[in-house]
Amino acid sequence: MIPEVSTTANQEAMTPRQVGRAFVGLLLALLVAVLSSTIVSNALPTILADLDGSQSQYTWVVTATLLASTASTPIWGKLSDLFSKKMLYQLSIVIFTVGSVLGGISQSMPELIAFRAVQGLGLGGMQALIQVVIAAMISPRERGRYSGYIGAVFALATVAGPLLGGVIVDSPLGWRWNFWITVPVAVVAFIVLGKTLHLPVRKQQVKIDWLGATLLVGGVSLLLIWVSLAGGSFAWWSWSTLFYVLGGLVALALAVFVESKVPDPVVPLRLFRNRTFTLAVIGSLSVGTAMFGGAVFLGQYYQLARGYSPTHAGLMTIPMMLGLFLSSTVAGQVISRTGKTKAWMLGGAVLLVASLFLLSTIDHQTNLVLMGTYLALLGLGVGALMQNLVLVVQNTVAMKDMGSSSSVVTFFRTLGGSAGVSALGALLAAKVSSHVSSALAAMGIQGGSAGAGSSLNLAALPEPFQSIVRAAYGDSIGSIFFAGGIIAIVTLVAVVFIKEVPLRRSIDLTESTEAAAAPVTGPAVHGVVTGPSGRPLAGAALTLTDSSGQQVARTLTAADGTYRLPVPPDAIYLLITSAARFQPSAVMVTVNGQPVRRDVEMSGAGGLSGVVRSSAGQPVGGATLVLTDDRGEVVSSVVTGGDGWYHFDDVPGGVHTLTVTAAGHQPAAVPLATTEGEQATHDVELGLTARLGGVVRAGRDDRPVAEAQVTLLDADGEVVAMTLTDEAGRYSFTDLPAGDYTLVTSGYAPVAAPLEVVAGAPLSRDVELTHPR
Repeated sequence: MIPEVSTTANQEAMTPRQVGRAFVGLLLALLVAVLSSTIVSNALPTILADLDGSQSQYTWVVTATLLASTASTPIWGKLSDLFSKKMLYQLSIVIFTVGSVLGGISQSMPELIAFRAVQGLGLGGMQALIQVVIAAMISPRERGRYSGYIGAVFALATVAGPLLGGVIVDSPLGWRWNFWITVPVAVVAFIVLGKTLHLPVRKQQVKIDWLGATLLVGGVSLLLIWVSLAGGSFAWWSWSTLFYVLGGLVALALAVFVESKVPDPVVPLRLFRNRTFTLAVIGSLSVGTAMFGGAVFLGQYYQLARGYSPTHAGLMTIPMMLGLFLSSTVAGQVISRTGKTKAWMLGGAVLLVASLFLLSTIDHQTNLVLMGTYLALLGLGVGALMQNLVLVVQNTVAMKDMGSSSSVVTFFRTLGGSAGVSALGALLAAKVSSHVSSALAAMGIQGGSAGAGSSLNLAALPEPFQSIVRAAYGDSIGSIFFAGGIIAIVTLVAVVFIKEVPLRRSIDLTESTEAAAAPVTGPAVHGVVTGPSGRPLAGAALTLTDSSGQQVARTLTAADGTYRLPVPPDAIYLLITSAARFQPSAVMVTVNGQPVRRDVEMSGAGGLSGVVRSSAGQPVGGATLVLTDDRGEVVSSVVTGGDGWYHFDDVPGGVHTLTVTAAGHQPAAVPLATTEGEQATHDVELGLTARLGGVVRAGRDDRPVAEAQVTLLDADGEVVAMTLTDEAGRYSFTDLPAGDYTLVTSGYAPVAAPLEVVAGAPLSRDVELTHPR
């Protein structure tokens, strides 16, 4: 199988405007994905009452989606490293849309749960691939701003989902429109991405690890099913528990073995040798628990414990979503300017732990203003953590692993949500049953807890029982948040040990750069030298001098712009960097017995890059580009590769003319302006041309006629070209634009023949002359 793989160099060809348009399509798809998870939260009590569902089925409506999403996330991520990211994203939208339509026509709880699983398969791709696609277009330094926008969409969808779901349930439309309302937005996202997302691809021979994927999905599914059913359908200590747990662990152990042996694993185990990656994975678990668990059970709390309508319940979660929106947006903007993430993640982790423990104190009589404050703190913590955990991972891995690494972090975040919803749902059911049983026992009623505690249709219960069940739900909800707080401590510890690595400005990370990013032993000054655009500079000279001006060390940067200067410890040095056509740089460096990283950004002449494409949209390889200044002097010339990409280094500011020629295409001359020290992007489209050829013959025996004059006239009768036939009677015209022509051939008696030239299609036309006898 030969899939299409996005190339690193080509991904820089998208202009900021193109990136912005494609990003809108990605946000639309993400909006749909998050809405599907939250819009049903306030509608679930009504849905389960209509379909005669139970508390365990309540949990499974959510768990089925999260389970399918969780299990498929690493597979989507790996496929994005092998196939076209655009095609995979559109496929995930299609699967999600089908599941949404089917979910709206469900007639029973098993049907609804099954169709929610189909939704989850598409949801896994939509959530995992958005980070991968953004990483293919934008450098980590700029990605912080876009991650903030993603967090804002998460907040918008999370607050709008429960509110919109509640309004729909309370309206004549009914709960089924909670599934159908996302379909038009998904269709729009599909169309927008089809028109705006342009990630060039190349061919690569690969083999997909289907065995590893199957074992991974199977192991995770068995464990999640066990967490969901244990304590309800069967006892925690039973043969069923042994089957699920042992089967899941064996499947995962086999998956690890397979992943360590295959050349293209679904989850590359070598990624876990990266400390930042491993800690981010651990930290993502409780973030998922807080994010999904809060959205699912808060709707149940407000409706069942406090007696609010679905619409009102959605309004009560606004403080949490405002906090998420604020922290993710502000953090994204600041991180893009500073390149540092540690402080934001650490603050988010502290707020996450504190808010969950504060929420563990609530009951069915808690002051709603106080509870809103707790929820706002929870939103601030999740917003500062959620996208930045993915961002720090993407900053430390190469583009070839971007899909796998991003999806693994998303996988564990969703896994935390899946396991959290399942386990916390089981905990809530047990607590509710216990509270109901105690209340009934106090009234002298024995054995009535099962029916009262498991029913979610409170209207069907007698009034005294309604009050008991409401109080039981309200008094039990705190235990869910307490368990979440315990898990969140793990996230806090993981974030504390994540090492701060400034976000790089380049999209990809080469092997040499990975080595440079690894810990450097012994006192040394090291880093990367880049130009104004963030492109690494090879051959830049770095000189280190001491306080007296004596040279201590000197080196040249490698092909990827990295350098390393070993130095004596405990001293202050001056680092001087110079490179042709760039302004020299000088910075002070203090070495205190430890390696010091100092990246240098040179200022100077700018650059010009882009892609040459044909009018049919195909990249044109072998095209010659000549850049001249306003005086007509040639500044530089380059030839495109097979991907049609070109780049001019060291372009001075001013007005220029870019001339492009390529065989089989019409030449193009484009005026453009460049700014000193800045990178400019300009794509060029060449019109296709055609070749006309044939043989001129004469006489009864069709003998070729040499040196016959062949003239080509355009539709206005103007001469386009003229040539003479060779000894074999052959003639040829190249680079002809599409249009109507007249072919005039003379040698004996002239012959004129009309013809039509189609761009990109070769045309053959033989001519027969009348030979005098």
